[in-house]
Amino acid sequence: MTAPAIKASHLSVSFGGYDALEDVTVEVAGGSFLAVVGPNGAGKSTFIRSLLGLVKPTSGRVEIHSHQPGKLPPGTVGYVPQVKTLDRRFPALSIELVLTGMRRRWPFRVRASERSEAMEALEKVGMAHLAEAALGKLSGGQLQRIYLARSLVRKPRLILLDEPATGMDAPGEQDFYAVLDEWQESSGATIVMVTHDLEVAAHHAGEVLVLNRRVIGFGPPETALGEHHLSEAYGHGGHSHGKIFGAHNHD
Repeated sequence: MTAPAIKASHLSVSFGGYDALEDVTVEVAGGSFLAVVGPNGAGKSTFIRSLLGLVKPTSGRVEIHSHQPGKLPPGTVGYVPQVKTLDRRFPALSIELVLTGMRRRWPFRVRASERSEAMEALEKVGMAHLAEAALGKLSGGQLQRIYLARSLVRKPRLILLDEPATGMDAPGEQDFYAVLDEWQESSGATIVMVTHDLEVAAHHAGEVLVLNRRVIGFGPPETALGEHHLSEAYGHGGHSHGKIFGAHNHD
């Protein structure tokens, strides 16, 4: 039997006495598209950071393809962060940003073999025509696709995205998810995406993890996004979630 892409077993993470995650146990099969949803402060980004090995469990453990985070073969995981720290005024080109996904540092010279791989990644996200464009000239949606290409350039088995559509307009968001769906279908890789948008989770993910520090719901969208799970995660009132699937879901 094939090992899961992600296996979290009784994962708990605490910061200074605050429990960010409590006893989280989930298994994500290889090739899955998992959306992680929950209110602000629910531990969604902490879950992503634990998969990246950036935070250590207080108790329990997490594995990626049977390896501990931080001890994975190079290129196993691609990451698209929520907050972009790059100064848009920095005189850099799209292809150079993509290449930082290969080198983990800024490329001051671009080798022909690297250029070929970077152009392949840009082609996948529909941005090859902007390879030589200055980052400061790109729209928010275009820049996000460049970051996606950066995460894909090493052909990872797992890609992690933390609120990837933040700052996009509606058409840019639709284009981004179309690119993501197409890439996931063609590559067979595993995607884990944090999103605040329940409709995006319902219509793009094969599985949904509803978090509020602990697992509230996990499974196919029509099950995990049931009314009772969302009410428990978000609280009663003030959160419209009854008609994600066109009708109230009371499973």
